[in-house]
Amino acid sequence: MQKDEKTLQEEFQSKIDKGVKIEPKDWMPEKYRHQLVRMMSQHAHSEIVGMLPEGNWITRAPSLRRKAILLAKVQDEAGHGMYLYSAAETLGVDRTELLAQLHSGKAKYSSIFNYPTLTWADIGAIGWLVDGAAIMNQTALAKGSYGPYSRAMVRICKEESFHNRQGYEIMCSLAFGSPAQKQMAQDALNRWWWPAIMMLGPSDDNSPNSEELMRWKVKMESNDAIRERFIDRTVPQADYIGLSIPDPELKMDEKTGHYKHGPINWEEFFNVIKGNGPCNKIRLKARVDADRNGKWVREAAEAYAEKKRTVNSEQRTANSEQRTG
Repeated sequence: MQKDEKTLQEEFQSKIDKGVKIEPKDWMPEKYRHQLVRMMSQHAHSEIVGMLPEGNWITRAPSLRRKAILLAKVQDEAGHGMYLYSAAETLGVDRTELLAQLHSGKAKYSSIFNYPTLTWADIGAIGWLVDGAAIMNQTALAKGSYGPYSRAMVRICKEESFHNRQGYEIMCSLAFGSPAQKQMAQDALNRWWWPAIMMLGPSDDNSPNSEELMRWKVKMESNDAIRERFIDRTVPQADYIGLSIPDPELKMDEKTGHYKHGPINWEEFFNVIKGNGPCNKIRLKARVDADRNGKWVREAAEAYAEKKRTVNSEQRTANSEQRTG
């Protein structure tokens, strides 16, 4: 007997409430699938676009060691994007379609990558602040309800931890260096602090998807809770290296044991999301150009793969004929 929609919905929610992972072939509400595709594709796009501001500094890294580390980090980000596109494809969507949405401007990616990297200190600030904020969110996603997404996040979080330490090490070196180097680090912190705070998403009151995503355990914590944890962790790190958080209203709330921050400029956040940030057009053009310029490589790889399949098929046929001859 076929189950009705209400029964399927109740069984689905019961599995989630019990902590059972939802797998690709399991029944799921269409809206659950839609939200997952939206989240995973946006996450994948962010990893791929996120390579651009850091890749800009590979040839200008101050030492061979820094260059090698940055190369490894950018390579990791490419891998993260591939994991996430693969996870999204388990829900029946093709990455070609997802990339077309990115290149057309229909799909979104993290607002943080629409800011420029003006100095080497910005590379440190991205690792320390941007990857630090991402880890706060991604460690929660690793406990989420959809199996392929949560499993991808386990490996991604391990690599992001390395990225975070790399960024903080750069900031430490600059902050404990010459006065000019320390000022460079402070300037980078001044410019990246608020975008990093905003990238964790709108306040809970203005986040249209949070309630549903948390009920389905796609998302495990609210945006504000993650933001609070990030600030609590980061402020002592800034104090240790002698840098000042650019928020005059930042203070410890003795009653709650958490820092209270000043007002966030959500108008800037939504303006960047709409495509009006400092680097939106540059980032999108870079991705579109890379897709167009790399077309011949993809076509060559597909032709080679097809040729190899044909040769293998012919070889299997010949071997079979020899055995039966």
